[in-house]
Amino acid sequence: MMTVDTKAQSLTWTYVDGDWHEGNVALVGPRSHVMWLGSSVFDGARWFEGVAPDLDLHAARVNASALALGLQPTMTMEEIVGLTLDGLKKFDGQTAVYIRPMYWAEHGGYMGVPSDPASTRFCLCLYESPMIPPAGFSLTVSPFRRPTIETMPTNAKAGCLYPNNGRAILEARSRGFDNALVLDMLGNVAETGASNIFMVKDGVAFTPIANGTFLSGITRARTIGLLREAGQAVVEKSLTVADFLGADEIFSTGNHSKVVPVIQIEDRTLQAGPVAKKARDLYWDWAHGHAA
Repeated sequence: MMTVDTKAQSLTWTYVDGDWHEGNVALVGPRSHVMWLGSSVFDGARWFEGVAPDLDLHAARVNASALALGLQPTMTMEEIVGLTLDGLKKFDGQTAVYIRPMYWAEHGGYMGVPSDPASTRFCLCLYESPMIPPAGFSLTVSPFRRPTIETMPTNAKAGCLYPNNGRAILEARSRGFDNALVLDMLGNVAETGASNIFMVKDGVAFTPIANGTFLSGITRARTIGLLREAGQAVVEKSLTVADFLGADEIFSTGNHSKVVPVIQIEDRTLQAGPVAKKARDLYWDWAHGHAA
């Protein structure tokens, strides 16, 4: 029997098994492979102010993530986009909506450990989630590191990767910071616990080069492209903590709130800078001019 948990939930609609259901629908049981062995992937897109930027790319990426984790996608990119646009009609158009397509395995394969691709299930969850205003947030360096492809499925947006990000954020918040700057196993800066990261020095924007240890985000790529088209130099390279501590400005990009400045790193206060503002303005202009 399908049950729905509506406690403390914002307005939510979930598509599963051919139909839409309101609320936080119960989907798995204790014998479900994903419940005890973590075989899930997801993606996150956004609807805000009448647009859903790069929705097609997010839909395509969840399918690529499924394959990377040994699951079998059951929906095409076009079907996911179409379902999303249908589901968005259930909202009032006033509050931003988080768009989350997901795949998971219901059963296991050999000795139960790998997922059985034939048991892959799909759902699409849409829920109201206001975007963070661009007032800025604080960062501290995390003691935890990003894994490599040899140790975790870093080529997928997989649920099993996020407890590590979560503990980095919780540890940072225990010390009075909003988020964490997370390094890779070589000690180079990878990302924050929740987004990709940029810094600016002497008028040039820098961001960690995608080396397989972190998700090179869709919003990150869009921001790099928009800045370069506008004549702003952007360099992708290995960056150290010292680089960020000495930066003129720092900002993050991510699906949840797109482009947001960093206003403190460790004990150093920063101002929201002109490159971050340019990046956010360019993204908003592009989204309203080109997005679905």
